[in-house]
Amino acid sequence: MTIFGSTGAEDASTAATDSGRPAGPQSRQQEQRGATLLEEARSLVPDAVGLRRSLHAWPEVGLHLPRTQQRLLSALDGLGLDVRTGQRLSSVTATLDGAKEGPTLLLRADMDALPVREATGLDFASRVPDAMHACGHDAHTAMLAGAAQLLSRHREELAGRIIFMFQPGEEGRHGARHMIEEGVLTAGGRAADAAFALHLMPGLPSGTVRLRPGPQMAASDKLRIVVRGRGGHASAPHTAADPIPVACEIVLALHTAVTRRIAADDPAVLTVSTLSAGSLPGIIPETVDITGTIRTVSQAARERLHGAVAQVAEGVAAAHGTAAEVTVEPGYPVTVNDSVFAGFVLRVAADVLGADRVEAMPAPAMTAEDFSYVLAAVPGALAFLGACPPGLTPDQAPELHSSRLVIDEDALASGIACHAAVALRYLSASGQDTAS
Repeated sequence: MTIFGSTGAEDASTAATDSGRPAGPQSRQQEQRGATLLEEARSLVPDAVGLRRSLHAWPEVGLHLPRTQQRLLSALDGLGLDVRTGQRLSSVTATLDGAKEGPTLLLRADMDALPVREATGLDFASRVPDAMHACGHDAHTAMLAGAAQLLSRHREELAGRIIFMFQPGEEGRHGARHMIEEGVLTAGGRAADAAFALHLMPGLPSGTVRLRPGPQMAASDKLRIVVRGRGGHASAPHTAADPIPVACEIVLALHTAVTRRIAADDPAVLTVSTLSAGSLPGIIPETVDITGTIRTVSQAARERLHGAVAQVAEGVAAAHGTAAEVTVEPGYPVTVNDSVFAGFVLRVAADVLGADRVEAMPAPAMTAEDFSYVLAAVPGALAFLGACPPGLTPDQAPELHSSRLVIDEDALASGIACHAAVALRYLSASGQDTAS
């Protein structure tokens, strides 16, 4: 996969401006076509909102989403798609064959919710205790189902095929990897040639698109450290080997290690999120349990930080006569956008939404995505779609994974149109516009 190639980098820096493409009949035609698709997408918003709200009211967590799967199958019924369901998970794979032969494009949406108790007060708020669509996956599914409906109307314009990938288990369950193992990348009868996905961002202006060539999102690894000391009476700590101050020192040392071991221009984040120990005020415990996350956007930083964690924790513990057991569980890899395809998406999105609503990101986000598994196998891109709620500014919008997450449902039209435009342009009978 190409990363930061000259063509893609130039595309990314210019595609969202008027100077990104020479003015001419073809450019104006693409802009007119984009505007038409956006209007078609707007006509589908009522259906998309209905699907999104029904999924939001009945969220399901993990790899097995039977209610969600059935609701989606109903939404896809009658579109002339070859629809198949997963064997080990509640996935849905649908293929649309165009009128002519050509390449295969995969479009993806995730469907699972989070174990969060909703606090939005919406009329269609979650009816399932401690489960909520707090990351926008209900909207992702609704947008891609809407795009399937729109693209089925334009079958005659497609030279190739589209794989619609609806996956469970994005939230830490490696759903994309499971779908790849079950053959989603070859569901159209041949290997996918490119892939595209959208992720809603309430902290961006509604209906805007942001992406970049190269790393778009970070790798995410789970960290656990068990500090083992020697328990005793809290009144006589000199007779014990107290693991609590050792654990505190390890936490501080780990945060220092990031800034002193990793270059500032190679982003990395280490966050300790839980620290558990003890049972009563009068007892020095035997152990302290520390957990956290490691986020990196390069393999070099990932490996270096893994090694630093073990070295620091074990060294600090040994200095105090205790021991530290370090476990790093690898999570999702870095989400890497192909440079050429990212430039292509920037141009297409600018034609659909307007050049002033599309920008290249200057730096990757430190969140993680299991679409990274798809992009490791197929050139493509993931883009962020702004969905800031009405009446709020982006810095006031609730964050992803918040129990108060709300979105602007009008942004669904932009997502449907972008999915459709990327597919139609990529599978255009007149040739692919990927600036390769």
